Order: sequence, then C-alpha cells, then structure tokens
Amino acid sequence: MLDHRVHVAIADELHEAGRSRTPVPLLTARYEGMVVEDSYAIQKIWAERQIEAGRKKVGHKIGLTSKAMQDATGITEPDYGVIFDDMVFETGCTLEWDAYTHPRVEMELAFVLKDELAGPNCTIFDVLRATEYVVPALEILDSRIEMEGRSIIDTISDNAAMGVMVTGGRPVSVDEVDLRWVAGLLSKNETIEETGVAAGVLNHPASGVHWLANKIAPHGDVLEAGEIILAGSFTRPMWVYKGDTVHADYGPLGTVTCRFV
Repeated sequence: MLDHRVHVAIADELHEAGRSRTPVPLLTARYEGMVVEDSYAIQKIWAERQIEAGRKKVGHKIGLTSKAMQDATGITEPDYGVIFDDMVFETGCTLEWDAYTHPRVEMELAFVLKDELAGPNCTIFDVLRATEYVVPALEILDSRIEMEGRSIIDTISDNAAMGVMVTGGRPVSVDEVDLRWVAGLLSKNETIEETGVAAGVLNHPASGVHWLANKIAPHGDVLEAGEIILAGSFTRPMWVYKGDTVHADYGPLGTVTCRFV
C-alpha cells in the first residue's frame, strides 16, 4: 500500500478537484502498485474532509452491481461511496450542468433503513427486515478523476463517481412489490434511451445492501438506522448535456424527473 501521507495528499487533491471542477490525471497512472485498499483509505480521508467542511453523511451508494454497468465500465466488482446531505434532491429539480464533470444518469432503487445493519454475516433477509421503505431514484454520476482508462481503484478513490441523487415516485415497503421485477424506462428529451429490471442488480436489489454491510464490517463500520442506500444501477449510464430533461418511469412506483440547465 501507499504511505498514509500519500493517501492524505491524494484526498486533498480530489477535494480541490471537486471544488474547481477540474478532473485530475488517473491515480493508477501516477502511483505504481496502488491497490484497492489504498483507494478506500483515500475515499475515507476525502469523506472526512467533507464532514470537516460542514457536510453531513446521510448514506452510501453501491456501484457496479449489474452486468449492464460492469460491461459499460469494464470493471467486474462492486464498489461503494458516501452520500452527503447536499447530494439528495427531489423529483422535478433543476440541476446546473456546469456543476458536474461528465454527468451521466442511472436508474436505481434506494433503500431507507429503519434499523442498523452490521456484518460480517449480514444476509438479504436482514436487509429486508431492516428496511423502512424502498423508493425510486436517479443517480447523477460525477468525476473528479479523468475518465479515459480509469480502473476500479481510480473510481473508488473518486467516491465511486457519486455526484448527486434524485428521489421520487412512490415509496413502498419491501413486501408490497416484488423488488426483483421493478422495471424502468429511462428517457432523455422524450426519447427512451435505456431500459432495465432491478433483478439485474446481483439478482435482487437488496443483495448489494448486505454486500456493503459485510464489506465495511472489517473496518468497524455499520450501516446506521436512517441511512439511504443507493442499491446500484440496473441501466447503463446515460450521458446528459445542458438543456436535457430526464424522465425515469418506474411503472407502478411512479416517475422521477430532473432537468439540466
């Protein structure tokens, strides 16, 4: 692994990149021998910088859980990042396109927890018992590191490319619908660009949540009651540009919309 001082320097570099909207060169091209453990250490320091700046952690995102996303990125294992309070928007919102770097949109389900989830032996049944409700959501991907040639190490260091999320539609309890069969139509400017089914996320969208609880357990971390967990995209990322309107149709669960200006 890299030295802790290097982790701190990279985290500070990424913090500044987020402020200036200027992506930094690939970390893996600059730091030989960098491993996944380095990237999570960097992400943790970066997250601490955000809390020091006054932001509040409200949840986690899980990424790269579906074949659609793994094929789109060439990365074959899930990852995770942190969600802060100023990253959560409601349907119908207007987002400033210039506030993001390479923004892309994905369709997901968000789990809101009523109870704590802790590994190392957390199961899908534990997730379902601990979930207050599930709600449709969009994730807007952002990037503080250049896109071309990035690896999972770059992506994790970059807070798993988390930008913001938009929630909407109809919240449902886990036993109200078959979550595997929640389907979605993702449109841009009234044209359907992507479609998907939530079972594409590790065969059940709750699977990513217990994966995350077990993944963070060795570090002494848990998923806390009240957290929002973005369970992973079941569509490929859709590029958006200034002036675009996004409409995500989740059928019986309603719609989520946003507009970029």
